[in-house]
Amino acid sequence: MCCIVAKDRNKQGCYALKSRIGKHLAEYTESLEKSIKKEGSQIIIISRLTAYGEYTLYRFVDTEEEFRERVLSM
Repeated sequence: MCCIVAKDRNKQGCYALKSRIGKHLAEYTESLEKSIKKEGSQIIIISRLTAYGEYTLYRFVDTEEEFRERVLSM
């Protein structure tokens, strides 16, 4: 289990979606990165949420569609 995380570097907190490592996640992440227009936004995949304190205040979403909507509105 891992999480894909989207963060605006200028704001505290981020959006997160639980997922599994694999080809689908890599393709999904790549398509999101190409869609982001705002400078300072980033998408990362992490395996341990507690290891990345700078991303705390995770706001979890339930679906890839909801995650995409949140990312594009950051």
